[in-house]
Amino acid sequence: MQIKTYTGRNATAVLAKIKAELGPDAVILSSRECREGGRTWHEMSVGIEHAAAPGVASASGAIGTTGASGGPGGPVPPGWEEWHREWSQMKEHLFALMKPALRMEDLTPRQRVALEYLTREGVDDGVAMTLHRRLAADSGASVLEALADIVPVRGWGLAAWPQRAHVFAGPFGAGKTTAMLRMALTLRREKPDLKIVLVNADCGRGHGRLLLKHYAELSSLVYREASTAAEFAAILRECPDAGRILVDLPGVARDGSLARQLAILGLSGAGAGNGVAVHLVLPPHHGPAQMTALLARYAFEGTGSLVWTKLDEACTFGALVNVAAACGLPVSALSYGPGMRNSLVAASDAALWRLLFKRQLPGEAPTQAEPRPAARVAAQTGAQTGVQTGGQAVGQTGIRPGGLRSEGIRPDGISADIRSSVGARP
Repeated sequence: MQIKTYTGRNATAVLAKIKAELGPDAVILSSRECREGGRTWHEMSVGIEHAAAPGVASASGAIGTTGASGGPGGPVPPGWEEWHREWSQMKEHLFALMKPALRMEDLTPRQRVALEYLTREGVDDGVAMTLHRRLAADSGASVLEALADIVPVRGWGLAAWPQRAHVFAGPFGAGKTTAMLRMALTLRREKPDLKIVLVNADCGRGHGRLLLKHYAELSSLVYREASTAAEFAAILRECPDAGRILVDLPGVARDGSLARQLAILGLSGAGAGNGVAVHLVLPPHHGPAQMTALLARYAFEGTGSLVWTKLDEACTFGALVNVAAACGLPVSALSYGPGMRNSLVAASDAALWRLLFKRQLPGEAPTQAEPRPAARVAAQTGAQTGVQTGGQAVGQTGIRPGGLRSEGIRPDGISADIRSSVGARP
């Protein structure tokens, strides 16, 4: 609970102010008359459950900039967390009742095998039901086409991401610093004479600072540090010829928000068409509850993307579909392995589908491993799936309908039937 104090010429005026700002559900903790030097006023202290910062999601995991009752930055009504917990339980029960009722016989053998595989890979029940409905409506529909609508892709590069400043955000240990360096080196290979500035905003951690400085010196990149809006503005004035400015943000504390961190650097409108893009860096290892909490904590408005890291450490990749379905951000880059060279690629449909269906890392040679159950089921039914686990390439790739959803993480960009808990199940 947060406590706020209001003052006014009398109790009626103070109550009117409290009601106008917090609504009728605010709890009055104390009320007293104050006198000083012949002047009299009334003071009241009230308690509220939670005050949402601009651009921060409520505890429900719904991500956006509008509070539940008070508009932008308004307070979340009392009992919101309990309501969301109950609704999550109801949703799980509904999915449990609905799944047995899915008519898998309405799908072709190829569609059924692919959907069953995605479920085993950890794709969320809501997403699976959305896919089932779309596939059942068209016997000739491709699973990859349906997935392409749910998981948008915009590969990392100068043309696809023309913004001058790129902010990299994510939890501690997600690999933000390494991913940012790899993406900077990718831009350097694409255009060798491009001036790139690396800004370390995580000045409290020595390891990231040393890593950035070391590789900046080796690769002829400009290294700077900024922990305030004034310092970041000074860097912009100092480097007017910089083609790209990459900013490494610290992880957001449990009670903090990405919006607050961006405001500290004077980037409150980051991603909102002002030449700044925000890239959310995540590994696919987190469970559903943790991933939901992270998306709420790292909510933002505007242009941005998902950067997946530590892919070589994951055993399933359903989270790639679940997170994209929940937030609507395109995937821009795939990062894997310990080294700096040949360990990051611009995202593409083909790379994503090989990773999801074959667990094949980008750049990794296909192996002649024993077929997984999905392929054996396909063989038994006599169907020829669009995804094979042998040494064959994934079929029907490169599918990308127009209209990428890159407006940041907002509730209005999430379809009602796939707005569910995210992350791969154990």
